[in-house]
Amino acid sequence: MPVVTIQMSSGKTLEQKRQIVEEITDTLVRTLQVDPAMITILIQELSRENIGKAGRLLSET
Repeated sequence: MPVVTIQMSSGKTLEQKRQIVEEITDTLVRTLQVDPAMITILIQELSRENIGKAGRLLSET
């Protein structure tokens, strides 16, 4: 049973998240030849103040 966790900054639309889930599921079904019902995808949204990149918080860039 594949479980995929995606961590990303908050602010994406429901449609964007829906598309991510559909496309990742399709890829796993095609590549691993598993039933889509066996795939779980978790989306964890983080605020920009909780993400650092290049030594700075994203909220400060």
